[in-house]
Parts: sequence; C-alpha cells; structure tokens
Amino acid sequence: MQVFDTHAHIGLIYDDPIEQLRVIQEAKQSHVTRIVSICNSLHDFSVVYPTLKSATSVYHAVGVSPSEVTNPGKDWIRTVEEGLKLPNVVALGEIGLDYFRKFGDKRSQIELFITQLEIANKADVPVIIHNRDAGKDILDILGERLPEAGGVLHCYSEDAEYARIALDLNLYFSFAGNLTYRNARNLHETVLSLPLDRILVESESPFMVPAEYRGKRNMPSYTPSTVRFMAEMLEMGEEELAAQLWTNSCRFFRLPE
Repeated sequence: MQVFDTHAHIGLIYDDPIEQLRVIQEAKQSHVTRIVSICNSLHDFSVVYPTLKSATSVYHAVGVSPSEVTNPGKDWIRTVEEGLKLPNVVALGEIGLDYFRKFGDKRSQIELFITQLEIANKADVPVIIHNRDAGKDILDILGERLPEAGGVLHCYSEDAEYARIALDLNLYFSFAGNLTYRNARNLHETVLSLPLDRILVESESPFMVPAEYRGKRNMPSYTPSTVRFMAEMLEMGEEELAAQLWTNSCRFFRLPE
C-alpha cells in the first residue's frame, strides 16, 4: 500500500532539519511514500525547501497564505513566480481566504488570493485552497478565476451541498484527520456524496490529528489512519482506496504514478 499525504506543514512540526528528515523517514515506514510540503509564508519556504529538496519522496507548494496578507514579503510576486520554477514544486499554495482569524481586511485577502490565482494560471499549476468561514467568496472567485490546472479545497470543512456546487468546477476535495471524528457528520456525508476520483487525503500535520492519535502532535505517518476510516465509511478495502487516492493525487499534481 502507498499513501500520498497531499498537505503537510513539515516546518511546523519541527524546526530542526534533522528532525524534519526523520519525520519523512517515519512516514515512509508507515507507507506514506509521497508528501507535499506546505509553507504559509515565503520566508518559511526559503528555510524548509533547501532542507527537503533532496528528499525524493517530498514535493512542494509555494505561495502566500491569507495569514501573511499584511506582510507577504518584499517583491513577493516575483518570489512566487520564481519558486514555481524550482525542482519538485508542484502547486501554488496554500492560498485562499480566512475570515475566522480576520487577517488584515477582506478586501486585502481577496486581492492577495486573486493575484495568486492569476500567477498560477500563467504558470499552469494547480492551487491549494484554504477556506475558513469564507465559503461563498471562495466559490464566487473560483467560479471566475480558477486556473485551468484546477485546485483542491484542502482540509475540507464545508457540507455536502457546498461540495455539490464546487463539483461543477475543476476542484478536488482533500480530507484530513478531522474526518475521523465521530461528530464530523458534515464531512462524512460529503465523502459519501463525492465521486471517488475527486477525493484526496492529507495529514494537515501538525494539526488535525486523527482520532486514533488524539493528544499527540500530528505527523504525516498518521495519514493511513484517515485512509482506514474513509475506507470503512465507503465500504471499501483499505488498499483499494489507498490506490485510488494515490491515482487521484498523482493526476492532480501531474506526477507519474
């Protein structure tokens, strides 16, 4: 069995490069053989990417998250454009809107989001989308500006009706450890309503730890727990589901299987 963790904040799990590489090795031992490393800021990307760029199982996304809207960095547009040209950088992200934390103001967040969607479209790469309490604006913007390469609603948190509308766009839906929480009925209903070929899985480590590991810092190596839970929901074999999720992830990120 091979598991593809499509979203892990490895730099937030540990600062130390040796520990970061240990996280990757532990993931491999748990059958998590591909990981997409996510950084919220360009500064973090400049630190984490050099450490992990030689790890053959790790791919990268580069972008400015809404949390950095008030300080995206000097000449940040050029930095993102150049970052997308680096080896094993496979997506622009994570980007989006976060009205829960109220980073900056809505207008500034929307401008940052739209600018990066335009960069992604020009570079012909998919986008990894963060949505917190901003569902309507996210869909309104993506309805007009989603890059041709598509996007993924990462750590999906909306309901099945929202997913039904989003399915009309070139979007995938990625589920993290919170899917395994027994009270996450909206997520359970959503998974059951989605076409299997539009689903991805992620750790969202160090956050959203699966129920099996509650009380621990989340790791990419825990991602198979979410796959097992999803397989039980879908009444599928774990290996069969993992293989489908692997195929979906490779297709989305344009990687060979």
